[in-house]
Amino acid sequence: QDGPQRKKRKSEVGEVDKQLDILAIGTAVGSILLYSTVKGELQSKLDGGHDSRVNCVRWHQDSCCLYSCSDDKHIVEWNTQTCRVKCKWKGDNSSVTCLCISPDGKMLLSAGRTIKLWDLETKEVYRHFTGHATSVSSLMFTTVKPVNESKPFDGITGLYFLSGAIHDRLLSVWYIRSDRKEKNAVMSFTVTDEPTFVDLTVSEVKEEPVKLAVVCRDGQLHIFEHILNGYCKKPLTSNCTIQIATPGNDGGSTPKPVPILAAAFCADKQSLLLVYGSTLQPIIEKVSLNTSESHICLVRDIQKVVSLKTDAALTKVKTPVVNSDTKVLVPGIPGHSTAVRTPASGKEKKKNKRKPGETEESIEERLGALDIDVSKVKTPGGLPQTDSFAVLLVQGLESNDAEILNKVLNTRKENIVKNTVARMPIHAVIPLLHELTKRLQGNPYSASVMVRWLKSVFTLHASYLSTLPDLIPQLGMLYQLMESRVKTLQKLSRLHGRLFILVTQVAASQTVQDVPEVNQTAKLVYEDDSSEEEGTDDEMIADKDSDENWDEDEEKEEQSDEQDMTVEKEISDDSDLEPENESEEE
Repeated sequence: QDGPQRKKRKSEVGEVDKQLDILAIGTAVGSILLYSTVKGELQSKLDGGHDSRVNCVRWHQDSCCLYSCSDDKHIVEWNTQTCRVKCKWKGDNSSVTCLCISPDGKMLLSAGRTIKLWDLETKEVYRHFTGHATSVSSLMFTTVKPVNESKPFDGITGLYFLSGAIHDRLLSVWYIRSDRKEKNAVMSFTVTDEPTFVDLTVSEVKEEPVKLAVVCRDGQLHIFEHILNGYCKKPLTSNCTIQIATPGNDGGSTPKPVPILAAAFCADKQSLLLVYGSTLQPIIEKVSLNTSESHICLVRDIQKVVSLKTDAALTKVKTPVVNSDTKVLVPGIPGHSTAVRTPASGKEKKKNKRKPGETEESIEERLGALDIDVSKVKTPGGLPQTDSFAVLLVQGLESNDAEILNKVLNTRKENIVKNTVARMPIHAVIPLLHELTKRLQGNPYSASVMVRWLKSVFTLHASYLSTLPDLIPQLGMLYQLMESRVKTLQKLSRLHGRLFILVTQVAASQTVQDVPEVNQTAKLVYEDDSSEEEGTDDEMIADKDSDENWDEDEEKEEQSDEQDMTVEKEISDDSDLEPENESEEE
């Protein structure tokens, strides 16, 4: 009956039944996918409604209508038959994270952080609620009919709904009043961690309690039973907590907790469907509900149940078969370095070369001749040949390979630099200058190495560069770099001189402090205790000795007059007495 004629003759009930197998999936790019669970394929795609990540998707009681909210602050009403936007309006000043449709299908709850109740006909806000400090992750109505049945029911007044938020361990219950006064929660349920999955049984009768199953991030399941009958100040705790753990082995190992991923009430409201284990291969189990015990720990050995078959996946992976005769060329430095050659492969190549009657070289031999091995490149001096450096430099400039250029341009041997620049082709001179200019700009420490290459390029290829008509605009950046560095040279040299003086003075003061103490005993001692005559005789004798040492030339010139000499000595003794006393005191 799933042919094309079925669509023309189906009734409204058939349409509803057909829509029950459609799964709406919101994506991170803003589109919504409609997936048929019966056919196992994508049925249609809803585009053009959202510009950002879709946070929540809700089906309306009318099966052709779908509501979605997004990080772009908007709520979109979709027509799933035409796959087009039916209506779009701004839901909040920040991202809208959750939606819920009222039992009669005329109202819509939306939440970012604050909660709003919308009239779906006019798309206007009917009520405001305080909400949570963080983004709301779950919204659902807990009652279908109002508790007070004396007043006429308009479809929304007197109903309760539940909300939970991320990083919030309280689930809040809100009451929709006829007036706009009350905006705060009337009661709250407390759990051990952030709620990740919430399910409840809707209360249809006044005396029927609401059963609430809350799965937390720590893997525990909390069961609540409470009759919603007005305001409750104290947060309500769970009637029952369910955990799952692995059995301890005989070796004495401790049991490990198994996280519960989700839980849902069955149609009879007396049993639960538990989803636990790994998200890759979860286990679904039906458990009878018994809230008489406050804590239930279910022991399940998930190792026997869950066994991921990796062998089948491994067989699908095919590894390529590499023949020993093939040669793989890998770019290396310098030249192409091949894989490590075993002695057996070398013997095979020698045998191939020695085939009798072979006049032309084989392709393998030609590839071997082109191949540049690191062991062959070394010269008797221990340095790599400049031929390979020139080839590598051209390859690096053409492919803009930073690794090759770093290995070549970081060479500090001037002979290699000169020979490489001399053997490189002329068409690579300008790209080399551009590359050197970039490196001079980027890292100032590389200037000492790059200047050697610039010097070699300008000295060896000056004739070619002088023939280029557009040389100045091509090397404008290099000119500016050189001028800016030369301008700062004078200031740097002055600073260098001042720092050199400071450093030498500090070093000299340190050396003076390190010199051992000099013996400071006096060579000449003047005693005040003796008489004045003795003192004058001693002074005269000392002065005569000192004058004889210093004034030998004058004495030789004036030996003729002994009287004049004695008079001059007395005069000089009198004049030199005071400075000597001062020097001795110092």
